[in-house]
Amino acid sequence: MAQCLSFLLILIFFSTHIHACSQTERTSLLAFALTLSSPSFNWTSSNCCHWEGITCNQDDLVTHLSLPSKGLRRNGAISPLSSLKNLTHLTYLNLSRNSLYSSSGQTRLFLSFNHLEILDLSYNLLSGELPISPLSGSIRMLDLSSNSFNGDIPSSFFQQAWNLTSFNVSNNSFTGFLPTSICFTSSPLIRVLDFSFNKFNGSISPGIGECSKLKVFRAGKNNLSGILPEDMYSVTTLEQISLPLNSLYGVLGDGILNLTNLAILDLHFNQFSGMLPLHFGKLSKLKLLLLHFNNLKGPLPPALMNCTSLIEVNLAANHFEGDLSMYNFSKLSRLRKLDLLKNQFTGTFPTSLYSCESLKAIRLSANDIEGEIQPEILSLKSLAYLSLSFNRLTNITRAIKILMHCESLMFLSLAASFEEEEVPADLGMMADFDGFQNLRVLDLSDNEVTGQIPIWLSKLKKLEVLNLNSNKFTGPIPSQLGTLPRLFHVDLGFNNLISGEFPKELCSLPMLVSQNNLSTNSDLELPIYLTVDGKRAQQYNSLLYFPGAIILQSNSITGNIPIEIGQLQFLRVLSLKKNFFTGKIPNQISNLKQLATLDLSVNHFSGNIPASLTSLNFLAVFNISYNNLEGQIPTGTQFQGFSASAFEGNPNLCGPPLPNECQPLPNDGIDGDDNNNSRNVNSEHQVPWILVSAVPGFVVGFWAVCGSLIFIKTWRYAYFQFLDNTYDSLYVMIVVGIKKMKRRVNGS
Repeated sequence: MAQCLSFLLILIFFSTHIHACSQTERTSLLAFALTLSSPSFNWTSSNCCHWEGITCNQDDLVTHLSLPSKGLRRNGAISPLSSLKNLTHLTYLNLSRNSLYSSSGQTRLFLSFNHLEILDLSYNLLSGELPISPLSGSIRMLDLSSNSFNGDIPSSFFQQAWNLTSFNVSNNSFTGFLPTSICFTSSPLIRVLDFSFNKFNGSISPGIGECSKLKVFRAGKNNLSGILPEDMYSVTTLEQISLPLNSLYGVLGDGILNLTNLAILDLHFNQFSGMLPLHFGKLSKLKLLLLHFNNLKGPLPPALMNCTSLIEVNLAANHFEGDLSMYNFSKLSRLRKLDLLKNQFTGTFPTSLYSCESLKAIRLSANDIEGEIQPEILSLKSLAYLSLSFNRLTNITRAIKILMHCESLMFLSLAASFEEEEVPADLGMMADFDGFQNLRVLDLSDNEVTGQIPIWLSKLKKLEVLNLNSNKFTGPIPSQLGTLPRLFHVDLGFNNLISGEFPKELCSLPMLVSQNNLSTNSDLELPIYLTVDGKRAQQYNSLLYFPGAIILQSNSITGNIPIEIGQLQFLRVLSLKKNFFTGKIPNQISNLKQLATLDLSVNHFSGNIPASLTSLNFLAVFNISYNNLEGQIPTGTQFQGFSASAFEGNPNLCGPPLPNECQPLPNDGIDGDDNNNSRNVNSEHQVPWILVSAVPGFVVGFWAVCGSLIFIKTWRYAYFQFLDNTYDSLYVMIVVGIKKMKRRVNGS
């Protein structure tokens, strides 16, 4: 019995020491934890091999340390990485997606670990240059992406990296040339090279061809130039080439057809030219073809339709041409996105697209597509994004009656595609209207359509952006628009809205009143591009492109701005220019703390400029010119920072930035308010000494009939009414001409 008890005690003793890490490694790990602020893991047991994120081998040595996304932050002067120097048997280290920072010295420590095979320090705050000393020969995967590393990557860095299969340094600040020599004598097993989002420059030197097992090559968003090296086309294992947002040029020759395993070809925003290879269909495994914003030309090769694995085709902003209706898209059964924006395609909407039942997004904007939208488009049950703007379509009523039944449709742009048609006012079913129930963006701008703003718009409960700019809508603004729970961008500018006032209901738009109503799902199936000053187009992938806005400029709206305007705390753009607003500028506008654009110019506003407007600290655009404002311009860095043109056309305004100084008021015992009122009364009876006439007959008739009214209203009202009418006429003439000449220049 005693022998059995002794044996049991010995067994218990040895079992408690299985996988007990060494004191040295335990101390190093505890030191590591002490350098962090509030680590989210619990390391309290005596055996560190049982700690979270720690794995030991059969010799009780720590081989794995994996603590990704734990919110690790440095606490104090000691670098957390330097605390781990005694873990010399590490084969796997993953500290990705934390907030660790250190200099290159600590990073160099890990790169030299003799047994380390996997090192993932991505998405941290690490900085410095990579060491000249070579990587350990055991390293297989190195991920330093999304940090702040800089400098060149020395060729000696890879000299001993015999087993390296994946190298990712994307999203840093590396400079110099791409280290294409990586495959010459060092890393014959390399499969993934990712240099994207850095500052590499120069051309891509030959050497990629030596990477005989390479599958993924990414170097987008750098400063690369020149042509693609010919030896790249010999790497038949390549599955992805992603080199967007560079200055690469040249022709995509037949050599690329050797890459029969290619699934992703992304060369967008470069300067490639010429035609696509005739036998492009050899790339039968291609899933993503992204060649937008280049200088490619000619017809699409019919063999492209043999790439039956295609999921997305983006050829926007090139010079492709041909009758689009002649292509047979029906073979592309997996196609989800088709973007042919801003090319030179002709013909009608290709009916073969109706067979691509997986389609979620179609953009054919800024081409020369004609005809009508057909009911067969309803077979695309997943269609969420449709943009046919800047084409030559007809029958907008039929188009809307068809598209309203696209149940998945979220984005619809038909801008500048119809001419002088009338938008259906009620669709014949206002009481039971249930169309467009998922529509979030509706753009019917620049069509010159007539009629009143349709009431059925108030039934679109998910509508967030409404653009009816540059049409010929008449009548009042429907107050029902103010009931839309998600609407935050309203553009009704450049119309003929001549009756009614600013609807108070627009001042209650929930999305602009409370931050709690901000949109949470704003992603778009296709991006919106914006070119500024001829520079490379900016890309916006969400509805955040649209600011909170109420744009009513260039109409004939009368009345005051309602004081309820102050409720729109999240309004960023308010443009009421070129209308007939009267009264004073309400103080409540100063409540719009997010306001970046305020344009009240060319109206009939009177009184003083509210001093409270100087508290609008985010104003970038401000204009109150050509009104009947008076008094001193409020002092404050915000106002004095605008040019005098923002205040001109108000003869009774004074003070900086205007050149005319304010005259001191006489002190005759009258208090300030009475004195101001007296000055206002006097100004109302000033006789205009300058009259503007267009035709002698007009002058005679005007003095005979309306002369008495001149002495009541200031001369500028008549003058700017004349300018207003002249401007509108010229605007219509110019827009019609430009739209025909530049139909392919501005798409959406």
